[in-house]
Amino acid sequence: MIVYDPLWRTLREKGVTTYALIQKFHFSRGTLDSLKHNRNISTATLNDLCRMLDCRVEDVLAYIPDE
Repeated sequence: MIVYDPLWRTLREKGVTTYALIQKFHFSRGTLDSLKHNRNISTATLNDLCRMLDCRVEDVLAYIPDE
């Protein structure tokens, strides 16, 4: 399963709030909701997050094997 726990840590480390993502980067509230609930996102969205936060994919998501 893909989880986005690293994203929230990266946001804190970089001092970026979800409000800033929405206001400054025009990030979708719906996509933020998907991230909060570990739902699927597109690779384009993943690319956008890495660009906005100047980070690597590993700083946004993690893979946890299903049991």
